[in-house]
Amino acid sequence: MATLGLSDGDKAAVEAFRRDVVDPSRTSLIIVDFWAEWCGPCKQLTPVIEKVCAEYEPKGVKLVKINVDENKFIAAQFRVQSIPTVYAVFQGQPVADLSQARTEGQLKQFLDQLLAQLPIESDEKAQLQEIAPLIEMGEELLTAGDNERALSVFEQVGAMAPDNAEVASGHARALVALARLDEAEAVLAELPADVAKDQAVDRARAAIALARDARPVSDLSGIEAKVAANPDDHEARFELAGGLMANGDRDRAAEELLEIVRRDREWNDGAARAQLVKLFEATGLEDPWVAAQRRKLSQILFA
Repeated sequence: MATLGLSDGDKAAVEAFRRDVVDPSRTSLIIVDFWAEWCGPCKQLTPVIEKVCAEYEPKGVKLVKINVDENKFIAAQFRVQSIPTVYAVFQGQPVADLSQARTEGQLKQFLDQLLAQLPIESDEKAQLQEIAPLIEMGEELLTAGDNERALSVFEQVGAMAPDNAEVASGHARALVALARLDEAEAVLAELPADVAKDQAVDRARAAIALARDARPVSDLSGIEAKVAANPDDHEARFELAGGLMANGDRDRAAEELLEIVRRDREWNDGAARAQLVKLFEATGLEDPWVAAQRRKLSQILFA
């Protein structure tokens, strides 16, 4: 904004705007709220916008409130014709008009979209970069069956990022692998509602559900003989699949569940298919093994 020919008051307003909005917007998303003391709708919106912006501050969002009566030149530059008017500013330029967002949900939706598109620097992103190698280490230890060390890693990372969905998922799954199911459920129960909806947390829930259903069996020969004698004994085959899962043989467990679906997909209200879905979620929907098993399931269902 040029300051030539402006009053001292307007020059001060422009300098304050540059300091509070333009400069921070180089790396952060600045939410500029134009308001006035006499504006009724502004008073209704203020608690909403302040709460959401405070919640999103770790994501790189900052709120700046501008009283239009005290900053008429700034308001004119933004062509503010009615209030409340709310803009999102990044790198010195308005990138979105948020004036129609009057609820927490609407405002969060707008902010989530902007944060996904813009290279915002934030404490949250910096933390994610820091803990990503540790999460990967924990997952590798789980895959290798080194469950105690995996738990130790996820506990340490959890102290750094207690509300991270991937960390909580790994922590809970490490506890599941150690047969500490109540503790695993407690880890997930402590998560904020929005984090608890994450797909990574669903993976941990599926792992807990599978562990609750499964019972390790030292000798499966008896149930295997029962299935061999009557291949249509789906209850026995389902029990066999559970024993195989509990013993860590997910390949054979999936084979038995797929066989039930192939023979009678509606058996026990689709129990075999539902169990397969739990197994897929617990393994991770992006895992190549899951992709291969899902192709087999599709071939059976659509043959």
